[in-house]
Parts: sequence; C-alpha cells; structure tokens
Amino acid sequence: MLAAAHRLRRSNDFAAAVRGGRRVGRGTVVVHLLLDEPASAGSSDSPARAGFVVSKAVGNAVVRNRVRRRLRHLVRDRLDALPPGTSLVVRALPAAAPATSDTLGADLDAALAAARSPRRRR
Repeated sequence: MLAAAHRLRRSNDFAAAVRGGRRVGRGTVVVHLLLDEPASAGSSDSPARAGFVVSKAVGNAVVRNRVRRRLRHLVRDRLDALPPGTSLVVRALPAAAPATSDTLGADLDAALAAARSPRRRR
C-alpha cells in the first residue's frame, strides 16, 4: 500500500500528469510522468506521487485489482528515486493481466528510464 502522501487522488492531478507529462509505453504499461509541476506552489516540498489506471479492457474486477496491487507494490519501491513534486500515472495495458511481476517490473523500469531521459531533438 502506498502512503496517503504518495497517492494521486483527484482527477485534476491525473489529468495534469496525463496531459502535461511525458508518455512512454512499454509492453504491459504506459507511464505518464510529470516532473515538478510549476503551477503548484511549494511542489518541491511535496513527495513524488503515483496513481494507477486499470481499465475494464485488462479483465474483470478480480484481475484488475490484482494488476493494480502488483503495480502499486512495484511503484512503491521506485518512488524514492523520483524527484520531489513528481506526478506519475501508470496505465495498465491488457497484456498486464497475464504478465508476471518480473515482466511488469522490467516494463515499468524501462518506461520510467525513458520518461526521465532528456528529449532528443529531431
């Protein structure tokens, strides 16, 4: 379980991360990462926060909750590596349902690394 201070709860927070953050997809997850929101005052004092989106396309309620629990456990260990004030939204893809925790962790690590890397100019 994530501590209350580390959870995204309001739909505005989810929308800000999805619309304004960097999006990176891997096999089982899509990560939306918004680094240090400039609009919120004192955001550098707030911890990194995470939220999860697991739609009905992933499976029935039992499967969705299992995927959400696994993702929450994986993200909890990785939140400390993110800068303060960061908003992270992890969206599970249908391939996340049969995936192992190792696969989910590898995809999450790859997506986070790609989202944090500097953008390349075209």
